[in-house]
Amino acid sequence: MPKKAEKKESTLETTNEQVDVKVTNEETTEIVTEIQEETISTEKAESTEENVDLSKFDWHNYEEGIDQVDDKQIKEFEKLVEENFVETLTNNVVEGTVVHMTEREAIIDINAKSEGVISLNEFRYNPNLSVGDKVEVLIDIREDATGQLILSHRKARVIKAWERVNNAHDTGEIVNGFVKCRTKGGMIVDVFGIEAFLPGSQIDVKPIRDYDQYVNKTMEFKVVKINHEFKNVVVSHKALIEADIELQKKEIIKQLEKGQILEGVVKNITSYGVFMDLGGVDGLIHITDLSWSRINHPNELVELDEQIKVVILDFDEDKSRIQLGLKQLSKHPWEALADDVKVGDVVKGKVVVIADYGAFVEISEGVEGLIHVSEMSWSTHLRSAQDFFNVGDQIEAKILTFDREERKMSLGVKQLTPDPWTDITKKYPVDSKHKGIVRNFTNFGVFVELEEGVDGLIYISDLSWTKKIKHPREFCNTGENIEVVVLELDVDNRKLSLGHKQLSENPWNKYESEFSLDSIHNSEVTEIVPKGATVQFNEDVIAFIPSRHMIKDDGSKLQKGEVVDLKVIEFNKDTKRVVLSHTQTFRDVEEMNKKVMTKKMKEDKESSKNTLGDANEQLQELKNKMDGK
Repeated sequence: MPKKAEKKESTLETTNEQVDVKVTNEETTEIVTEIQEETISTEKAESTEENVDLSKFDWHNYEEGIDQVDDKQIKEFEKLVEENFVETLTNNVVEGTVVHMTEREAIIDINAKSEGVISLNEFRYNPNLSVGDKVEVLIDIREDATGQLILSHRKARVIKAWERVNNAHDTGEIVNGFVKCRTKGGMIVDVFGIEAFLPGSQIDVKPIRDYDQYVNKTMEFKVVKINHEFKNVVVSHKALIEADIELQKKEIIKQLEKGQILEGVVKNITSYGVFMDLGGVDGLIHITDLSWSRINHPNELVELDEQIKVVILDFDEDKSRIQLGLKQLSKHPWEALADDVKVGDVVKGKVVVIADYGAFVEISEGVEGLIHVSEMSWSTHLRSAQDFFNVGDQIEAKILTFDREERKMSLGVKQLTPDPWTDITKKYPVDSKHKGIVRNFTNFGVFVELEEGVDGLIYISDLSWTKKIKHPREFCNTGENIEVVVLELDVDNRKLSLGHKQLSENPWNKYESEFSLDSIHNSEVTEIVPKGATVQFNEDVIAFIPSRHMIKDDGSKLQKGEVVDLKVIEFNKDTKRVVLSHTQTFRDVEEMNKKVMTKKMKEDKESSKNTLGDANEQLQELKNKMDGK
């Protein structure tokens, strides 16, 4: 086919497709008719191309493939197409018109080749749907197997709803929502057909106790969060009123003054205080500012929604914080305390708090005194306050110190009974014997209570004459009765020195003579130890044999169980130490024998020397006689 024919054929197809658009305007019909006539005349010219006079041939029409059209007509045609032509691409959302309705379906015209059909179930939210209404639809399938245009109003609503929700979140637009039902932690709200979550904390600025009152209500909300991955939307009604409340707060705070008395409603109660609604602005009454007396929880004094008067203690304009007080509305109890209260008075009160260091006693509402644990008993053995009192006990105490300006008072209970140390010298003179109770231990001794307020100490060295005690627990137990003797008494410092071993005679006085130095004892070797051996003479005396003193006369060493002679080579009564030697028992004999032999030899030597001398003298005398002298 010639190039010219191809161009004209293409032009014709394009023109025919454009003419298929549904145009109801008469001008559009006329323009299309003119174009078709021009196209036909062109085709006729083409068929008689061989007979055309070249001198009269329109080269412009030949090159363009169509006859020239007026610009004004082209612009009018483009305008009509733009106004009436609909892009029927799949998954596009377009606006359509309800042109007909049956019992089950609605016929929708979107200016396409054919109308679409949508089930009325998708319009259940709008029971007033009628012919002529404009609705948004999604082109689900442009043309199915039967040539039908498939539309969906439900899908279009979802897509448009997400667009609106995203737009509302980005711009901060206020949207309307229908509260459908309660759920865990909040409510489910229908916003543009999407189920959004309304947290309980975002319903109102004050805590909500009854969520059901909001069900089936239409309210205004602000979209505060969108999770695109899980398609979750979070809305807030509280955010809408917070801005207004914040402005109201600033205006109200500007008018506040310290000491001003206001009336408010109890909004919330916590363990540390009470939140008050002062008419658009909140304030806190700390638990310590509720009452002059001690309370365990604020609900002992106030209830939710109760209307009470409070006084402004302090406020912060920048942080919009207001500190309130309730007890400050009444006079301080210390100021109402009688003027005749003084040190030394005995007062009655109730134990309100117990601590490790003492107990607080309320003698009148809001007036408390402290009984230190050291003032509960004359005993120097300190215990816990719980050992003496319980919370709620009614007791008597004596005022020890009293400071009205500082509002402090110290009390004592032990002062109500006589001091046991006043006549201590009569009760517990030195060398007197008594029975006491073991109270506690130290590394150096045992504390024994003779009576309430009178404790004494037994040093570890005064527990036993014979036992080697490393810690007092080896000798006695807490709570046991023990006999003691008073060794020393210091009244000024309230100290009492006691002894237990002094109740009996020191057996080592007897052992000192029995196991005197150089005494010989025939005993059994009880145990072999690393540096020697031990010999147990009795329950109190265990002697030690050093290794060098275990050598026998034949050169061997003593063995366990051997019965041999042992010599005491060391005795110390204070350290209870006895040292023995077997070696010295036979070496002493040898030494003695050696001394005897030496002495005898010396005597024999001297005896021999005297005999020769005498003989010489005798010979000399004999010679002299012979010589006649």
